[in-house]
Amino acid sequence: MNPNIHDMAVRILEAAGNRQRFIVALAGPPGAGKSFLSEWLCRELNDRQPGIASVVPMDGYHFDNAILEPQGLLPIKGAPETFDPDGLKHDLERIRRADRVVAVPVFDRPLDLARASGRLITLEHRIVIVEGNYLLLDQDPWPALRELFDMTLFLEVPDEVLEARLIQRWLGMGQDQQGAMERARHKDMLNARLIKTRSVEPDVIWR
Repeated sequence: MNPNIHDMAVRILEAAGNRQRFIVALAGPPGAGKSFLSEWLCRELNDRQPGIASVVPMDGYHFDNAILEPQGLLPIKGAPETFDPDGLKHDLERIRRADRVVAVPVFDRPLDLARASGRLITLEHRIVIVEGNYLLLDQDPWPALRELFDMTLFLEVPDEVLEARLIQRWLGMGQDQQGAMERARHKDMLNARLIKTRSVEPDVIWR
C-alpha cells in the first residue's frame, strides 16, 4: 500500500474515532524514514485537530553507553539487545491508561545519548505515534509490546535505498567514506535484514 501522508492521517483519525487514547506503531529498518515520517504524520494530524497527536521515539530507550561498554555491546549499538523494551512497555502502559502526563526519553543523535524526560505526552494527545526499528519484531521480549498498539504500520524501503541513506547519515555524523560504508553495511544493514525478515505482519505496509 502506498498512501500519501494526508490519506494516512485521515485513516488514523477515522480509526481513532473518539477513543481517549489511540497508539500507532510505526516500524521499519534503520534509514527507512521513521523519524521524518512520524513527525510529518504528527503535524498532519495536529493540523486537522490541533494538539491531538505526539510521537514517542523508540530510540530514547537505547541503553546508555556506560551500560553497553562494559558488556561489550557498544560496537553493535542499535541491535535489539542494546535497547530497553521493558522500559518502553512500562511507559506505553502508562500512556495507555491516559490518566496523567507521562514523560518519555528522547535520543540525542549528535551526543549519542538519551535525554531523560525529553518529551511530555499529555492527556490532550489522544493519538500517540510510537516509532522504532523493533516494534514488530517476533523475538522475545518485543512481542509483549504489540498488545499496546491499536494500529501497526511498517515502512518498506529497498535495501539499496537504505544503504545509501545510512552511508549519508554516517558521513553527516563525521565519519569518513570508508567508515561510513563499514558502519552502514556491517552494522545497520544487518539490523535492517533482521527487521525485514523477523517482523510480524503489520496492519499496513507503507511503501
